[in-house]
Amino acid sequence: MSSLQAVPRIRRGVKCTFDQIRGSHVVLFPEGVLVLNETAASVVNLCDGKTTVGDIALRLAEEFDGVEPADVAELVERLVARRVVDIDVTDG
Repeated sequence: MSSLQAVPRIRRGVKCTFDQIRGSHVVLFPEGVLVLNETAASVVNLCDGKTTVGDIALRLAEEFDGVEPADVAELVERLVARRVVDIDVTDG
């Protein structure tokens, strides 16, 4: 599982957008398309290479009910596995 201190950033060649036809947020990347729910789209949008997974979880908890840091970390891990984001680990 991804550390809460990991700093995710969207990989080069990945595009986040709203697909009007599907009526949902999507991530377009060389290997395919991921359809995202609103919470997952918010996570991806916060993968800016500056914000830690823990801070992303805190921000989302202000906007959505039931957001758990472990769930955000798990989603980031899945995005890493799909080659949508890269992560760095901070010393803090």
